[in-house]
Amino acid sequence: MAAGRRPDEAYVAITADTDIVQARQRGRDLAGAIGCTPTDQTMVATAISEIARNILTHAGGGEVTMRLVERRGRAALEIVARDEGPGIVDVERALQDGYSTGSGLGLGLAGARRLMDELLVTSSPGSGTTVVMVKLCPTPGPTPRALS
Repeated sequence: MAAGRRPDEAYVAITADTDIVQARQRGRDLAGAIGCTPTDQTMVATAISEIARNILTHAGGGEVTMRLVERRGRAALEIVARDEGPGIVDVERALQDGYSTGSGLGLGLAGARRLMDELLVTSSPGSGTTVVMVKLCPTPGPTPRALS
């Protein structure tokens, strides 16, 4: 954990493949801390991996910030992924299954949307992209305040 960071949040700069692994693990750990099932923890790790891979591939780098929050009276994990890359021209199209601007399978944004309970993409050409994802814990677990 970085100096000044609380136990209910994490920050990972995405500049190399090893950073994607670190972000995945931190997301999995935070989801586990609020009682998410092992399946939900895997879904979180996979979604982070997809989005962080997009950051590295399309923007050359960026960041992933994770924090525990409350949503709809339940403990949840909020993940914010940002980059300052070229942006996405057509976000709705980028969210469609099979859409890809590279040689990939096009699972990134669409796959992450299926894995998470909430996903919002904000982007415009030349101004980078921000993806906000939320995974609700299916059963009551410790609240974010209890972990502080």
